[in-house]
Amino acid sequence: MKKIYTIILNKTGLFLLTLLLASTIAVKAQYVIKEADIQYELFNYVKAIDLYEQAWAKKESLHTAERLASSYQLTQNYKEAESWYAIASKMPGSSAENTLNYAKALQNNGKYSEAKTQYQNYVALNNAVSLEQQNVWYLSCDSAIKWMRNPKKYTIQNEKGLNSSQSDWAAVNYQGGVVFTSDRAHQSDAGNANGSRPFLKFDGSKVPDPKIYGWTGNGYLRLYFKGKDQDSISLFPINADTRYHIGSASFSQDGKEVYFTLTRIPEKSELTNGKLRTINVELYSSKQDAAGKWSDPVAFAYNNVKEYSVGDPFLSPKGDALYFSSNMAGGLGGTDLYVCFRKDGGDWDKPVNLKDVNTPGNERSPAFDQDNNMYFSSDGRIGMGGLDIYKAKLSGSTIGAIENLGYPANSAQDDFAFNMNNAVESGKAYLSSNRTGGSGSDDIYSFIQQKIMALRLEGVVYNKKTNEPIANAQVTLNKIDGSTLKVETDNDGKFKFNLEENSDYDLRGDKTAYLSDKTNLTTRNLNTSTVIKKDLFLDPIVPNQAIRLENIYYDFDKSNIRPDAAIELDKLVKILQDNPTIWIELGSHTDSRGNDQYNQWLSQSRANSAVQYIIDHGISKNRITAKGYGESQLLNRCANGVKCTEAEHQLNRRTEFKIVKQ
Repeated sequence: MKKIYTIILNKTGLFLLTLLLASTIAVKAQYVIKEADIQYELFNYVKAIDLYEQAWAKKESLHTAERLASSYQLTQNYKEAESWYAIASKMPGSSAENTLNYAKALQNNGKYSEAKTQYQNYVALNNAVSLEQQNVWYLSCDSAIKWMRNPKKYTIQNEKGLNSSQSDWAAVNYQGGVVFTSDRAHQSDAGNANGSRPFLKFDGSKVPDPKIYGWTGNGYLRLYFKGKDQDSISLFPINADTRYHIGSASFSQDGKEVYFTLTRIPEKSELTNGKLRTINVELYSSKQDAAGKWSDPVAFAYNNVKEYSVGDPFLSPKGDALYFSSNMAGGLGGTDLYVCFRKDGGDWDKPVNLKDVNTPGNERSPAFDQDNNMYFSSDGRIGMGGLDIYKAKLSGSTIGAIENLGYPANSAQDDFAFNMNNAVESGKAYLSSNRTGGSGSDDIYSFIQQKIMALRLEGVVYNKKTNEPIANAQVTLNKIDGSTLKVETDNDGKFKFNLEENSDYDLRGDKTAYLSDKTNLTTRNLNTSTVIKKDLFLDPIVPNQAIRLENIYYDFDKSNIRPDAAIELDKLVKILQDNPTIWIELGSHTDSRGNDQYNQWLSQSRANSAVQYIIDHGISKNRITAKGYGESQLLNRCANGVKCTEAEHQLNRRTEFKIVKQ
């Protein structure tokens, strides 16, 4: 009777301890969420992401998943956004908006067949969606698949001499060189993280950090200049009188007048309708004198920093029209395109909304070529995802048929700032994009006519377990030091690409719920028309299924990482690098020799060592959890008291991992 009573007490005590631990974890999770929410509301998304991930590891909640998805979307990390919207959309109490955002994230990642399915799921949840909007979504997915399988005959070349690991965009030819916008680190700035290119926002509650833009974790945007045939890049010599953003620029034909975007920060916090005000961006201009010095900036007549933003200027070659984008009241969507015409006295007439171009979405970065073709970006038309570049013929005030530039000018991500100014003289037109395969966040690309292709790549994507072909998998062909192409496999899992001569490529296959596969190929030393065959094999993900890491053994009674184990852990590091959205639990097991409690401690120590090794090799600590199982999950008969060989005991001293989040 006494023995039974003791067991009851022990179990009760354990139960109470578990309740106390759970309660403590819940309190800590709530505290972290509160801090994350503060950073999120201040647009400090990089800080918010880390805090929300910590909160998720302590306690999974719909709010945390939604905020992680939104934060990653706002910092243009579309792979992570897709992963978290997939989780959020399946959680109890999830809103229809999460399904819509999941569809958009899939589209941003070029998974058009899956995106169309999720758009259809959203329409089923929300019967208020107009037929016109449904057609835009569905036709965008169908068109993108078609365009990618039949790419236009030009190459998009990454301008590595201009790009950095940060955000670089809006390149324009100027005096034989190039002026562009970047948030790269400079001697007067600091920071390194993912870039962002919204109408730039701050919270108005306090003066922002003069070195770090909290939205991205980068420095602030500046104008830079690279001269013709020069390697050096320098700040463009204009005194904008701000420590904060200085954005894209447009020059007059003679290069003596420039319009650009900047932000001015008030010294005190301000309220609008009882809420902290978001600080908008404005347009300014400057003129160059005979000595080459730029004048102090002059504010555009229609700035209204308290009400709306004005940005993306384009000054017509004659200087008689100024085109720009703005979210001012009375527009058709988020940001619309406008034009102001210069009056005889030099002042600008009132803005005119370009209604034939604008949509309920966002229109950005207007520009013209020498033939009066208008180029602009929009996310409100049939396109590939994010902002797409469109072309329209302008005749007087009449705008002709609007044409999507197709693939590969456009991608699944944002494509914008297409500029043909002086393209005939310079030999280069520019566009900007945050497409995958770039040097940083946004990159600058040149637009080059393609030669006739004589080389081709063909292959099939297979399920590694069943050897069956996988339809609608995404295949990416990345030319080393060049451009990136993508395509979805057909119903038979087949894909094909045209190749360039004397080039090296990386080939990658991806599909939701599969681990990616990568290989490489080359066309060097090929002198005749050739078809290269390359297949890809994707391993299906089974959540929470233990996957053994072979050859990770520990010496008896030790937890240090042996050299043979390091080789195998490096393979796991690569899996995590190639599949950046997955989270894992890394479990360690001991054999049965020794005290049970000691073995539990030893296995946890071994798991911690393995996890630390992985973190030390660049994997975020939020993505991996260490779990020691002791001798609780033996693989053979070698339990306590059973005589076994050293090899049999070694089998139980193992390390496994489980994928706990895709």
